[in-house]
Amino acid sequence: MVHWIGSDELGDLVRGRTVVTCFRDTVRRRPDAVALRWKDGEAWKEWTWSDYADRVCRLAGALGDLGVRRGDRVVLMMRNRPEFHVADLAVLGCGATPISIYNSSSAEQVQYLASHCEASVAIVEDEGFLARFAEVRDQLPKLRELVMIDGRDDGAHAWDALLAHDPVDLDVAANVAQPEDLATVIYTSGTTGPPKGVMLDHENVCFTVECLRRCLEGMETEGRRMVSYLPMAHIAERMTSHYQGVTLGYEVSTCPDPGLIAQYLPQVRPEVFFAVPRVWEKIHAGVMAMALADPQRKADLEAALGVGLKVSDCRTRGEELSPDLAAAWEQADAGLSAVRALLGLDACVTAISGAAPISVDVFDFFRALGVPSSEIYGMSESSGPMTWEPFRIKAGTVGTQVPGCEVRLADDGEVICRGGNVFRGYLNDPEKTAEALIDGWLHSGDIGVLDAEGYLKIVDRKKELIITAGGKNISPANLESALKSQELISQACVIGDQRPFISALVVLDSEVAPGWAKRHGIEAVSLAELADHPEVRAEVEREVQAAMAPFNNAERVKKVEILHREWMPDSEELTPTMKLKRRGIHAKYAREIERIYG
Repeated sequence: MVHWIGSDELGDLVRGRTVVTCFRDTVRRRPDAVALRWKDGEAWKEWTWSDYADRVCRLAGALGDLGVRRGDRVVLMMRNRPEFHVADLAVLGCGATPISIYNSSSAEQVQYLASHCEASVAIVEDEGFLARFAEVRDQLPKLRELVMIDGRDDGAHAWDALLAHDPVDLDVAANVAQPEDLATVIYTSGTTGPPKGVMLDHENVCFTVECLRRCLEGMETEGRRMVSYLPMAHIAERMTSHYQGVTLGYEVSTCPDPGLIAQYLPQVRPEVFFAVPRVWEKIHAGVMAMALADPQRKADLEAALGVGLKVSDCRTRGEELSPDLAAAWEQADAGLSAVRALLGLDACVTAISGAAPISVDVFDFFRALGVPSSEIYGMSESSGPMTWEPFRIKAGTVGTQVPGCEVRLADDGEVICRGGNVFRGYLNDPEKTAEALIDGWLHSGDIGVLDAEGYLKIVDRKKELIITAGGKNISPANLESALKSQELISQACVIGDQRPFISALVVLDSEVAPGWAKRHGIEAVSLAELADHPEVRAEVEREVQAAMAPFNNAERVKKVEILHREWMPDSEELTPTMKLKRRGIHAKYAREIERIYG
């Protein structure tokens, strides 16, 4: 188990560091090692740490000439690509604050975010992103300069031209920003109102990276492969591949579209891999869809996974395998290792799920497969992690408090924490800051349970508990997790606040449902056709009944509406990291909900 130390002790270890001093130190240690990789067509290209530093120092010099100074704000809008890392560090090298904007942001959202943070410069990927700034430029009086990476535009500075600037000295750039300066502002995804700007300074970031390094005690980090594919506007990706990357010396391969991650994994073979639950669910569904096509293959896989789960349980308890189990595992792993290799997860030293709850069934699948899996818990306001135990896991929990972060439960069960990872407040919003930070404790808004060993289980969101018309308090997350564990159901949103009974909107699994239909002689070709097919509807009803069996009658989902389209990330239904947007779902599907309740 991870050795826990106090916030003050850990703070002393990182005192005086900034993100840029950490970057400089890594460049000195690993000048000729590969730092960043990306695909150009079908070919892979790469930069060493020296290449990386040269570009950072050139861009920092150019941005300085554009007037970027300590305390300024620079917004970044681009896909996962190596230039993001260069831009972020170059801005920090000027003492300014880089702030990433979700790529899906509309012109109106761009205007709100750039105005709210008072950005003076924007660095964008291409003409499409530039057009959103151009549309609202007259509403951004503080925005002085635009920089574009790909293409040419008279209204923006060319990236290549800026990189032709003479480089500043890396030691000089490393000493501009101070530990108390803002390293970034992370805007919340707006599931509960307008986005709030979470202020994280260099101390927060360096403290948190050290927390995570200590969680990986005994594991050499330098040169470990990882793939960066989630939005950099989200704390999970920013902390995992960027801040940890520059400090711990990871080799980061960038993937410009999360939808391509399944293609990238076998090519990168990451040793450290973070994913949101929806990614794990899609990988799991893909494997099961292949297995279901062949009854013998399915039976063999299930038998091997049964052995794998027993092995995982023994190893996480620190127990030796019995001779019989060791022999059974040797035989089972011959098949499972081929599956891991096919998925690109065969080299994983630690595979992490976070940002939303993952069903125990999906989590256990990867443990049984031989992928060293764990859950992490936290939020933007805690710089990412509050709890994580990567090796001695307990399925269904999100681990124990990370080193330097003290985690407790308030009287009402709300998860609260304090430590050097806790944010400095919301930008320009003292009222919301006072609600989140009370006597030095960050209030998460999540309800949790701690066991005797300090492992945390998240029960629900305080504000998302459903109160039925009969006055019953019900956790939608638990019901949704149970529904999603079924074969045909991919997504679910439970309804029932002030209603006479609990219902749900569900979405068919686009990986599994077509194969199920084919095996049952159903010729429907689209999800919409399948959703309306009587046999599919009957099977979904059967699955709902099976999923609800462990719950009491008042809690059970009584009726479901099967929707025609899959919910996509960064849509009316899901945030970019695939959390449910409940208000958006309720508004978009108001007619379907009313149909349920007649």
